[in-house]
Amino acid sequence: MPTETEEDDRYEGFVASFTKYEPDLRRFIRSLLPTWTDTDEVLQQTAIVIWKKFDQYDPETHFMKWACVIARFEALAYRRKMARDRHVFREDILEIMADEGIDELDSRKIEHEALETCLREMTEKHRKFLILAYTPGIKVKEMAEEAGTSAASYYMRLKRLRRKLMECVETKTQVPG
Repeated sequence: MPTETEEDDRYEGFVASFTKYEPDLRRFIRSLLPTWTDTDEVLQQTAIVIWKKFDQYDPETHFMKWACVIARFEALAYRRKMARDRHVFREDILEIMADEGIDELDSRKIEHEALETCLREMTEKHRKFLILAYTPGIKVKEMAEEAGTSAASYYMRLKRLRRKLMECVETKTQVPG
């Protein structure tokens, strides 16, 4: 039976690892499922299973890869539960997507970090404009009306900012050589 100190250390180790990799794990799960609601459900179940199995975790193993294996099984179980929904991938397709998702973890993280950096490098006005344009429930047409401009000019401005952001991300993610 573990001592209270050992149990506290185990809990802290779990929280530290899970917190560090939760955004990456969420993106991995999202790549396997059709909606954010599905992703949230599977992430929650995955966290429970990871906690229950954390005493089996080998610190020599990369936590994210270990967690992705568990997440894959949880996504498959969730998919089976939702199998009556016609928008669910066949199990073999989900397996392929999971394999590719694990292989792409590092590049997705690099892209995400580049996006964050590029957004920070933009002026606050441009950053807020882009973020607002992608906020659920906000319509670009309404934003244009509030700004006293046409929807077409607003869309053009958004297009230019997106292109600038994409070029920045591409530049930061290019491998030198």
